[in-house]
Amino acid sequence: MYAHQIMTRKVLSTTPDSTILDAANIMLRHRVSGLPVVDLDGTLVGIITEGDFLHRSEIGTERKRNWLATFILGPGQWADDYVFEHGRKVSEIMTCTPVTVTEDAPLSTVVEQMEKNNVKRLPVVRGGKLVGIITRSSLLRTVASLGRELPAPTENDDQIRRRILDEIEPKAWCPLGLSVIVRDGVVHLSGVITESRFRKAAIVAAENVPGVVEVHDHLCWGDSFSGFYLKSSEDQELLEKQAH
Repeated sequence: MYAHQIMTRKVLSTTPDSTILDAANIMLRHRVSGLPVVDLDGTLVGIITEGDFLHRSEIGTERKRNWLATFILGPGQWADDYVFEHGRKVSEIMTCTPVTVTEDAPLSTVVEQMEKNNVKRLPVVRGGKLVGIITRSSLLRTVASLGRELPAPTENDDQIRRRILDEIEPKAWCPLGLSVIVRDGVVHLSGVITESRFRKAAIVAAENVPGVVEVHDHLCWGDSFSGFYLKSSEDQELLEKQAH
């Protein structure tokens, strides 16, 4: 399998000039732990994650400094730290050289990069432009939905997947973090919905794509205010069977 076959195409992102407050609110509202940072033409220029909010002046968690560190690193490092701890724009605290993969990267490379760089998400780029993102959850969903024994997707499976994404993603009811996996015409839908009617709409959209044999519902219902989540009835039944 390759990156483009499991990546989420509709990616939440922010811009370098956005405030860190705006970025934090997006992350909290959509329950994501990181955001790619793109410029006006869609070029990936950085990434901001929960870790970038650890050492902040607002909460009194600035880095502790001592004379030895100052002697070794020099005052320039103090200046950098001050900007990171007090900066108000995303560009002032983001990682400017995020680890990325291309659409044709095999999943073995994706996993290797995640482990090597200790990151939870990898932006997928094409010519420097952001086209998708893969998270550890994406990999988990792939394993859970398909298992190791299933064959690689066919060209027809890839076409079905693209048609489903093209149909669902523009809609106002598109699930957050939508993931579509297709094997031999069997579709697995994953993501977060905030209203029960969105589930049926997504399933119907997938069922109407030519070549689809069956649709499996892994869409999770979530309340953005309370943080309460419910698995799909299909996944819940599977968990109950496994428990017995």
